[in-house]
Amino acid sequence: MKLKHTISLLIFLFCYSLNGQNMQEGFSYLESGDYKKAESYFKDILITYPENKTARLCYGRAVGLNGDPKKALTLFSNLVNDYPEDFEVKLNYGESLLWNKNYTKAKTYFKKLIIEQPKSFPALLSYANTLSNLKEYDEALNYVNKALSVSNNNPNALTSKKYIYLGYAYKKQQEQSYEEAEKLLLKNLELFNNDKETLLNLANLYLIVNKLDLAQNTYNQLKNKTPHTIEALNGLALVYHLKGKEKLALNTSKEAYQALNQASNKSLTKQTTERYIQALIWNKKYKEANRLINNLIKEQPNNNWILALRATLNIYKSDFKKSLTDYNTILKNDSTSFDGNLGKANTLKALNQTNQAYKSAQQTLNIYNNQKDALNFIKNIENNFTPFYEGKASYSFDNGDNNAVSLSNSLQFPLSTKLKLQADYIYRKTDNKVTNFNATSNDFTLGGSYKLTNTITANVMAGISSADANNTNYNQFLTDVSLDIKPFKLQQLKVGYKRDLQNFNAELLNRQIVQNNYYANYSLNTNFNLGWFTQYFYTSQNDQNNRHLLFTSLYYNILAKPSLKAGLNYQYITFKNQVPTIYFSPEQFNAGEVFVNLIKDENVAKPKEWFYELTAATGLQFIEDNESQSTYRIQSKLGYKFSDRCLANIFGIRSNIASATAAGFTYTEIGVRFKWLIFKRPVFKLSE
Repeated sequence: MKLKHTISLLIFLFCYSLNGQNMQEGFSYLESGDYKKAESYFKDILITYPENKTARLCYGRAVGLNGDPKKALTLFSNLVNDYPEDFEVKLNYGESLLWNKNYTKAKTYFKKLIIEQPKSFPALLSYANTLSNLKEYDEALNYVNKALSVSNNNPNALTSKKYIYLGYAYKKQQEQSYEEAEKLLLKNLELFNNDKETLLNLANLYLIVNKLDLAQNTYNQLKNKTPHTIEALNGLALVYHLKGKEKLALNTSKEAYQALNQASNKSLTKQTTERYIQALIWNKKYKEANRLINNLIKEQPNNNWILALRATLNIYKSDFKKSLTDYNTILKNDSTSFDGNLGKANTLKALNQTNQAYKSAQQTLNIYNNQKDALNFIKNIENNFTPFYEGKASYSFDNGDNNAVSLSNSLQFPLSTKLKLQADYIYRKTDNKVTNFNATSNDFTLGGSYKLTNTITANVMAGISSADANNTNYNQFLTDVSLDIKPFKLQQLKVGYKRDLQNFNAELLNRQIVQNNYYANYSLNTNFNLGWFTQYFYTSQNDQNNRHLLFTSLYYNILAKPSLKAGLNYQYITFKNQVPTIYFSPEQFNAGEVFVNLIKDENVAKPKEWFYELTAATGLQFIEDNESQSTYRIQSKLGYKFSDRCLANIFGIRSNIASATAAGFTYTEIGVRFKWLIFKRPVFKLSE
C-alpha cells in the first residue's frame, strides 16, 4: 500500500507538470487524496473537452485510485493507443498494471521504458517497486539505488527503499533465515534512524527467535526515541508475559490503555485494548476481562478480534467448548483468520480431538506458510505420538544398611491417537550386608492404553516378576489396570487395580509378599490458583494383612513461569495387623508437611535448554501414640534437552519420612534418566 501511494504521488506530479495552470481544483483533489471528487471533477471536464490529454490522464488516475483499477487500465490503454510516443502516458499505463496486480507484465513494460529513457526517475522507481512486489528484492534494491542516483535523497525513493528492506527482511523471516532478516532490518535502521515500522519488525523478529532481552531493548528504543510510546508499551507487555512477569505485563499494558484518548486512531485503540484484555487474562483477572469483552461485543457484535479475546478467556478458564464455538464463528466470518485456525487447533487439542486439531494446524500452515507457532504446534503433537525409549538407572541406600540398584527400560509405541502399546523391563538388585539378605528381581510387563472417549482412557499392563532371593526363587503375576477420567472441567480422576510385590529390600522379596492395590487419584484445579490432589489405596496382601493409605495435598500456584507452588500435605496409614519385625505396619500413622515446589517442565523447555525441579518439605509424623518426629524431604532434578527428540537428567531424593515399608529410616536415592524419540515422527498419519 505504501509503495502504491509513493508511485501515485510521483506520477501525479508528472500529470501536474503537463498543465499546471489549468484544472487546479481537480489537481488539488488528486493531491489531497480525495479521489471520488477528483473522478467527478475530471469526468465533467471531459464532457466539455473529451480529447484533453491531461484531463484524460487525471481522470484515469482518479478512477484507478478510487477503487476501479480495471476501468483505469482500459482508459490508459486507450491513451497509449492515441499517444504511443508520450512517455508520461506510458508511465501511467504502467502504473495501472500495478493497480491490477499484473506485476509480471509491469516488470516487462517498465524495463522497456528504462531502455527508452535510462535516466527516467519515475521509470526506475516504478520498476524497483514492481520487482519488490514480485519479491525480487536484490534487483529492487539495485534499481531504487539507480533512481536515487538520478534524484539524490528523493523522499519517494527513500520511502520505497525502506519498504523494500522491510519486505526483504520479512521474506527471510518466512524462510527462517533469521540472522539475514536481522541484518536487513538493522541496515534499514542505519538508513532510517528510529523508524517505527522497522523497530516493530525487528522486535517481532526477536520475539520469534525468543531473544526476549533484545526484543525488550528494541521496544524501549521505540518508546524513548520516537513518539510511538503506546505501540512500544504494547510490545513490552508481551515481552514481560513471555518472560513470565505477568504483573509487570499488566501494569505496562494498563499504562498504554490509560494513555488512549479520542485522538488515538482506531487501529492503535484496537491493538491496545486487545493487549490490555490479554494481560488481564494472563493475570487471571477473568471478571474484569469478561466485563470489557462483553462491552465490546455490545458495541461491535460478531467482530473477529473480540470473539478471539472471548475464546482466549474461555481457554484459560478451561471452557473449551465455548472457545470452540467462538473460533468456528471467526472462521465462518473469515476462513483465513490466523487466530481462528490456530486457536481452533489449540482448543481441539485441549478437548482431546487430536486428529481434528492437527488438521486445523495444517490449514493454518496452508494459509500462513512456515508460520512458527503453527509449526511448533504440529511438532508438539507429532512428538506426543512418536515412539520413544526411556531408560533410568538409580542407586538407593538407607540407614538400615539396605542398598539397591535399579535399572528400568520402557518403550512406548503409539499406533494411533487412540491406541498406544508399551513394554517395560525393570531390574532391581538389593542387599543388606548386616542381615546377609540379598535378592534380585526382573519385572517384564506388556500393555498399553486406549482412548475410549475424549474424556476416558483405559490403561492395561500385565506381566511377570521373577525374583531370586536367599531362600527362594519364584515368579509372580503383575498387573495394573486403570481408567483415566475427566469428569468435569479442571478435574481428573484415575481409578484402578494394581498387583505387585513388596520389593523395598531383599528380606521383603524373600518373603514373597504380594499386594493387591485398589486405588483412586483425584485432582482438582481452579481458576484462582488453588489446587487439590487426593490419593487413596486399599491394599490386601497374601500374608493376611491389609492397609489403608490416604494422601491429600492442598496447594497454591504462586508463579506460572517457572512453576512455583506451595502447600500442605497430609498422609494417613493404617494396617490391620502389626508386624513391625517384618515391615513397617502401624495401626495408625499420621504425617503432615509444608512444601515448596519449583519446576521448569521438560515439556515446555526448548531444545538446548535446561529443565529442573526442586521440592523441599518439612513437617511432623506421628506413629501410633508415640511422640511426634520431625520430617524433611528433598527431591531434585536437573536435565538438558539436547533436541526435540532427546533429553537426559539426573535426579536425587533424600527423606526421613516413614513409608509403608520402613520407619525411622533415612532414605537416599540418586540416578540418571534418558529419553529418546526413536523416529522423527509418528508411524501413522495424524490427519486420518
